[in-house]
Amino acid sequence: MNTTIFIPKTIKVGYQNRNDTYTKKLAYIIYYDQKNVLRKQKSWEGWRDKNIEPQEFVNEPTSGFVLNKKTGDYKSDWHHRKAYIRVYDPRNFEFEITVENLLFILENTSSIKGKGLEGQFIYGWSGKDLILIPTESPDYKELVKYNEIIHEKNYVKVKDLVLGGTYKTKSNEEYIYMGRFDYYKEEYDYNNKVNINKYGGRCNYVRINVNKGKHHYFVRKDDEDYKWFNILVLKSLGERFIEIISSECVDNYADLFDKLECDSQYSPVDNSKDEYISYTIEEFNKKLKERGWFNCYDLNKKEVEINKIYNDNMKCYCRYLENYYSNGNRTEGTYEEIFNKFQPMYKNTYLTNGKLYSEGK
Repeated sequence: MNTTIFIPKTIKVGYQNRNDTYTKKLAYIIYYDQKNVLRKQKSWEGWRDKNIEPQEFVNEPTSGFVLNKKTGDYKSDWHHRKAYIRVYDPRNFEFEITVENLLFILENTSSIKGKGLEGQFIYGWSGKDLILIPTESPDYKELVKYNEIIHEKNYVKVKDLVLGGTYKTKSNEEYIYMGRFDYYKEEYDYNNKVNINKYGGRCNYVRINVNKGKHHYFVRKDDEDYKWFNILVLKSLGERFIEIISSECVDNYADLFDKLECDSQYSPVDNSKDEYISYTIEEFNKKLKERGWFNCYDLNKKEVEINKIYNDNMKCYCRYLENYYSNGNRTEGTYEEIFNKFQPMYKNTYLTNGKLYSEGK
């Protein structure tokens, strides 16, 4: 079960008169969020019958729910309506839940013929979807704990952060705090003269790296081995983090920091540090045979595209990318002839701090 389901304090119920319901009223239930804002109000207003007075209820554990019948699961013209399950609320209205929600309910409680669902239930929302939650489910206590933090706004503050500490977000993801550093963002500068890009097109901007000032850096903890490296950069914490998982520094903080130093958000790319390295003919042939094509640079550091000719494995051709849409500059020959003429190279890119950013090989 999703342990980030929001459980509101108050729900609001609108109605339509429906003869195919036990109570003759079908309900559309919406809720007030932690900021006391009524969510999904626009669609709710468009659906409900304005002649029937809506009602508000405290969203607390309630017993007496009864399964009624399945609806939907039919096709009309090009439209297909999903199957839903009608449920009777003891406050004298019926509403609909998904089949997935029903299966979850039946995993955690029983439905007794003539008496309805055993136990108490409460309303929750996963995104835009209503979920009827049995309080006997094993995740209920975790949901209550999560929602207490949301409602009380007891979020993690900057003063709570320690280097290498682990923190949980509202979306139930865990992040490791790396520290507060300058944040660089690539932006378009439209105040420059018109430039010609490598494909022969015109563009009235250049890309520049802008220092956005000090930001907090986090790395997502995806698993125990830290196989992935996902960076979260925040100017302020706001309501992002809801729990301190650990204030102890993780054992591999130094390794994670080494990776952080190789990210262009932490240190921007410095094109003056570009390094061009010549392929050996063996490397050139191997790469072309494996990939069929690749981009590289000629002896004058102009970008070129190398392509294998598939009807003759001993030949390939090369063309400059600055005139990409024109075939007039295509040069054809054997691997050795193309290699000798263009003397292909790959480019390694470095950051301002000297760390390798990308290896073109």
